Amino acid sequence: MFVTPPSPPGVLFWFRNDLRLQDQPALTQAIALANARGTWLLPVWVHDARGQALTAWGFRRIGPLREAWTRMAMQDLSAQITALGSTLFEAQGDPVRILSDLAQALGAATVVCEDIAAPEEQAQVDALRRSGVVVETVWQSTCMAPESLPFTPDALADVFTSFRQSLARHGVRASAPLPRITALPPLPVEPALQAGRRRLGGAASPADVPLPTIDARAAFPWDRPDFHGGERAALAHLDRYCRRGLPHTYKATRNGLIGVDYSSKWSPWLATGALSARTAWAAVAAFEAEHGANEGTEWLHFELLWRDYFRWLHHKYGRRLYAASGLKAPARVPHNPAAFERWRHGQTGHAFIDAGMRELARTGYLSNRMRQNVASFLVHDLACDWRAGAAWFEATLIDHDVYSNQGNWLYLSGRGTDPRPNRRFNTALQAQTYDPDGAYTALWATP
Repeated sequence: MFVTPPSPPGVLFWFRNDLRLQDQPALTQAIALANARGTWLLPVWVHDARGQALTAWGFRRIGPLREAWTRMAMQDLSAQITALGSTLFEAQGDPVRILSDLAQALGAATVVCEDIAAPEEQAQVDALRRSGVVVETVWQSTCMAPESLPFTPDALADVFTSFRQSLARHGVRASAPLPRITALPPLPVEPALQAGRRRLGGAASPADVPLPTIDARAAFPWDRPDFHGGERAALAHLDRYCRRGLPHTYKATRNGLIGVDYSSKWSPWLATGALSARTAWAAVAAFEAEHGANEGTEWLHFELLWRDYFRWLHHKYGRRLYAASGLKAPARVPHNPAAFERWRHGQTGHAFIDAGMRELARTGYLSNRMRQNVASFLVHDLACDWRAGAAWFEATLIDHDVYSNQGNWLYLSGRGTDPRPNRRFNTALQAQTYDPDGAYTALWATP
């Protein structure tokens, strides 16, 4: 009697903050695993239900602008996957339940996904493993590979300058980005896919969300095709930025407040993973090789290093970065709910600050200079809890990044790794320096 051997277990690839096909180490590993087993691979995207929950401060955790931006990236990814003969399986709800149910329904023993060193994201992976699912995580969001660092994450310097100097002293270089994925393993057979959909029941993907109208004053006009949220627009923007020679002027213009060219504008695509940091780093390096390095190109690398640093900081401190006292001695954190509401609605009475908050609310974007100003004003002038400000940025910014958002708010509030005891901005002086003719304040004088 012949016994049919069991089919090899399949692979679920869970897209998280890596909505791209170029420079995709995690997906590359998932493909290699599926090919080695001679089995199928199902790409999965889960619209996490946590985004619909209310924060402790009374607003939705992920607002409509950020939700729409992420959906644009996901839809572009879906179209690219379809062109490769596969399908992006969408569902809405709790990723742990959805992925564990899918794994059980499809007979998949392995979920592969990127590693995210933030508490909630780590907890999701831990819960999946407790449910009996085998999960392989791949670290891929830093320019510098973990194995290239001259220290372990636990030994990370608590001052960014020391971190940067250590990398330079040891000659650490960014990893080269991987080429674009051009082929995917087959999908599970259709009956199995249908069984998976039935198993999920009410977890089907939501209806398409229409793109919101973006204010014509926006410095990041993402209702334009060249600022679309997908990977293809991201790569085209990166190429266009370098071809126009803008890396050379980055340092001189980075504190601008109006227009699309004052900064690189890479952060919204970096946040969803439609663009990888290594790809951006390599583009700047290629630009330097052809046109020479200067302060502008060096400063772009400097900014990407800050992004790396906040990731390693999460490896070192984890949940401590989310406590009210941050990395400092326990202390009561003041909060003024009425002042916070005025701040987030752009009604503080300080014209420069209110202009920034109106831009944020209407466009989901804000310059780095204004982010620092409005954050300092909330914490130091209005005596509000820094965590409320961090939550509002998380809800509103289309380029929200869990690592950088938390790290920067701790930094500005004096509860992070900043060696200076106080980062309070003189808002009047800031307005005089960066908006000397009042053009920005006038531009956003009305909602």
